[in-house]
Amino acid sequence: MSMWNTSAAASGTLQTTHYTPVVINNPDSVNPVTAAAQKASPSVVTIGASSGTAGGTGSGIVLDASGHILTNTHVVTLDGQAANAAIEVRTSDGKVYPGTITGTDPLSDLAIVQITAPGLVPASLGDSGNVKVGDTAIAIGAPLGLSGTVTDGIVSAANRTIETSSSAASGSQAGSASDAQGSISINVIQTDAAINPGNSGGPLLNANGEVIGVNVAIASAGATSSSSAQSGNIGVGFSIPVNDAKRVARELIASGAATHGQLGLSVQDKASGTSEFTAGAEVAAVTPDSAADRAGLKSGDVITNLGSRSVTDSSELTAAAREQAAGATVKVSFIRAGQVHSTDITLGAATTG
Repeated sequence: MSMWNTSAAASGTLQTTHYTPVVINNPDSVNPVTAAAQKASPSVVTIGASSGTAGGTGSGIVLDASGHILTNTHVVTLDGQAANAAIEVRTSDGKVYPGTITGTDPLSDLAIVQITAPGLVPASLGDSGNVKVGDTAIAIGAPLGLSGTVTDGIVSAANRTIETSSSAASGSQAGSASDAQGSISINVIQTDAAINPGNSGGPLLNANGEVIGVNVAIASAGATSSSSAQSGNIGVGFSIPVNDAKRVARELIASGAATHGQLGLSVQDKASGTSEFTAGAEVAAVTPDSAADRAGLKSGDVITNLGSRSVTDSSELTAAAREQAAGATVKVSFIRAGQVHSTDITLGAATTG
């Protein structure tokens, strides 16, 4: 059973979705949320994906004047149902343009769509490394197909790891049919700003109107990974930190694919009560000649940190490795025979197959 719902592409397409821009009636008298929305809204688009009789809408973020738009893989693949969905993009002025999928990355649930359109306004990207609990968080997008919707709240957790279904589609750039049945672990920013189906791929903003995250999932009470029902906001939403999204976006634009680090080991959550240390991911086995093997990790080691991420369980370790590029060298800290050790590890390349 999964409580994370990434089925956030609302039903309907751009042809049947009523368009409403973000309206600022009195620009001379605004509060911080209004000012942030006014700044960012020209850079937010609504994305329609369709394949056969299936269709859905999500949101996206304009990255540059060349028309590259950042969104979620599950938006452009209709939650993994369509390998080559037809894409339409409605910009903030209400005009609709055909889009092409530049690349999808199911391991981060990020994708790049490109359009050709005049006057595009690139979003201002912030620094998600500076995000802290209690910061203002503002979401703009098309929840339930309602474009130009602005909600606000706070960052309720700055470092959270969730495990959710992969949205790779059979025969797509993303991978194979087996990918769609798997799951991914990703690091996210948690917010209580209202996020609903259709917000996916849109921005989470700070009070300066800068993008700090890409909205990706909502917590769903009682939902299952096999359920087709879309539940709404219950006050817990998740966004991919923009610092992580920047790297993936650059790689997708450059080559149509993104890389992710791999350790080359199998892990299990450390059993509580086995020592004075109570958190970490215990190494069950190390693959010969893998990154972990070359770094000297052994079965029984308990990994507690990877790069800048603390590790308390196996999902956090997987997410920490995946947010790094393949070939990156980072520091890994681990416990062996009651002693704390650290060493550099040069990560291998993860695959979606």
